[in-house]
Amino acid sequence: MPLERIAILGTGLIGCSVGMALRQNGFAATIIGWDRDPTQAAIALSREAIDVTAEAPLTAATECDLILLSGPVFSILDWLEQLAPILQPHQLVTDVGSVKRVLCEHAAERYNHPNMPGFLPGHPMAGKEVGGAANADGELFRGAVWLFTSGAGEADMSQEAQAHAMEWRTWVQRFGSHILELDAVRHDELCAWVSHLPQFVSTALSALLEDKFPDDADLRAIGGRALREMTRLGASPYSMWRDIAHTNTEAVAATLLALEQRLTHLREHLKTPELRDEFDLANRFRLRNPHKPQGS
Repeated sequence: MPLERIAILGTGLIGCSVGMALRQNGFAATIIGWDRDPTQAAIALSREAIDVTAEAPLTAATECDLILLSGPVFSILDWLEQLAPILQPHQLVTDVGSVKRVLCEHAAERYNHPNMPGFLPGHPMAGKEVGGAANADGELFRGAVWLFTSGAGEADMSQEAQAHAMEWRTWVQRFGSHILELDAVRHDELCAWVSHLPQFVSTALSALLEDKFPDDADLRAIGGRALREMTRLGASPYSMWRDIAHTNTEAVAATLLALEQRLTHLREHLKTPELRDEFDLANRFRLRNPHKPQGS
């Protein structure tokens, strides 16, 4: 049976964008939305990302074929706990969390077994430095990679849940995303380097500048594109990144330590030929990895 009802629990930037992407790409069935902030759900409804807002999210989830969990990692963990005992084997839960190992471990005993619902861990590599349904965009996922870390568990889902997982992948591709399957540990390691480290670097730089140059009009006057690009992520919300820092601590700490060592190396060789070597390596990386306008 095709997906006839989808519940989006968390209708902020990503959740609302998913609803809009579904509609823009021809999904004609019912989308139910809920958010702990009723204002976000109301905005999602006004933007036609959802058809109706749920007053009782758990009840709404039991009536849907697919439940998308969209929010910080700790909220997804909580939803996985609450939903497991009330969903049926034919139902599928998926998510958009930025950390996967802790979610997969938490779900291992509760999903993807006989008489249990299915769980398909997912993570779109797309977003903005500002959150909220008002900033949602149905084109947000076009050109981005959508990661799945289903592993062996998918084979143990019910046939109905497996069919829903296959259909959900098809919808993700219709969004314009490229699907990549990764082991959960590998996912967290790579995301620590390509997503989490850039965020914490931008946060540190932005905080350093604010601390050293508060209300400095001259700094803001001369700060051009380089400053804007390097501090753009500094506007990201703490609520989301706190959960990432708490659940991917080891991998993030390793990247920060490696960067500290690299910065020390640069500082010690500002006047030596080794500085050119660092620029050569950096230039080589950019040539191998040209800028993509979509995704992150």
